[in-house]
Amino acid sequence: YVMLLTLSPYTPRFRDRVSPPGVMIRPYLNGFTIAFNVSQPNTWQPYVDSMHHFLAAYDDKIQEEKNIECVPGQYFIQGGNDSEEKKACQFKRSLLQNCSGIEDPTFGYSKGQPCILLKMNRIIGYRPGAGVPVSVDCKVQKGNESHLRSVDFYPGNGTFDLMYYPYYGKFTHVNYTSPLVAMHFTDVQKNYSVPIQCRLNGKGIINDLNSDRFLGRIIFTLNIGK
Repeated sequence: YVMLLTLSPYTPRFRDRVSPPGVMIRPYLNGFTIAFNVSQPNTWQPYVDSMHHFLAAYDDKIQEEKNIECVPGQYFIQGGNDSEEKKACQFKRSLLQNCSGIEDPTFGYSKGQPCILLKMNRIIGYRPGAGVPVSVDCKVQKGNESHLRSVDFYPGNGTFDLMYYPYYGKFTHVNYTSPLVAMHFTDVQKNYSVPIQCRLNGKGIINDLNSDRFLGRIIFTLNIGK
């Protein structure tokens, strides 16, 4: 009990060997297969509803009210006591452009061009990329590479801006919303199961460890019927 009293609830005691981040996708409903038929709205509507629910916290008005505008391209390092509440940078859903659900409330699912969001796991004190923004790429994980002909990334060229790091923990970084990269699969082979691997790329990132399919990468399947 006495030893527990020496631990801080705000930051881990040892941060000299922070693990590289894992990643996760949204929507995530029934495992890592996203399957629907364009002509049958009931098959893709659950994905759309999940996306709207997830992005509610990213609404532009909410972000403007709770968070501040930060300087892109540099870490947002905040001093003060560990218990002091930290400010969070705005990440507006409008940054996701065609995958924001604003202009196209179906996120492309009604056209057979689904948007999928990629999110890095939160790690207290971690500064990804060692000063260079971490980027994302996607390709066919196994099979015919021509089945994935086009992917658009938002915001910008599909990077996690440095200004959203480091993360200071849920007790003090109360309004923090994780940055996202949207992947817009605009040209995927229809009526096929297409296994796709999306990876983080940057200094210190590990994305090729066979024993952990979520460390620096994620594998999922798109099955889009007409």
